[in-house]
Amino acid sequence: MANTFSQIYIQIVFSVKGRQNLIQKAWKDELHKYICGTISAKEQKVYAIGGVADHIHILVSIKPNISISDLVRDIKANSSRWINEKNLVRGKFQWQEGFGAFSYSFSALENVINYILNQEKHHEIQTFKKEYLDLLDKFNIEHDEKYLFDWIL
Repeated sequence: MANTFSQIYIQIVFSVKGRQNLIQKAWKDELHKYICGTISAKEQKVYAIGGVADHIHILVSIKPNISISDLVRDIKANSSRWINEKNLVRGKFQWQEGFGAFSYSFSALENVINYILNQEKHHEIQTFKKEYLDLLDKFNIEHDEKYLFDWIL
């Protein structure tokens, strides 16, 4: 879009269906590269991607010509198809329905990037459930905890 200028930074967070620990270290980096390729193909920019066995964080700058929901839908569809075609998990891999999307200013990017790139270390101390609830609270997003995810007991 000519003469359209924007600065929209979004942290996207979503988990494996049922919060299963299916993303293995052996192929996690390859998955992240594949997801980055999907985002780049949509002409959006990735600043950081990280996560652990049961969820993923992605920091993107998004142009106003695409909705966040459409971008996340494509990321999930393409990456789950990639995982299933490569038979990287036993059974069918699926992402959880829904996602979190949190906006940041340019001045916050360095901190958010470091946070995303250090997910493994972060989750030695804090659970994903606590992390996600903290994000919802930090951004003042109303929620009912029982509808967030299909938590495995």
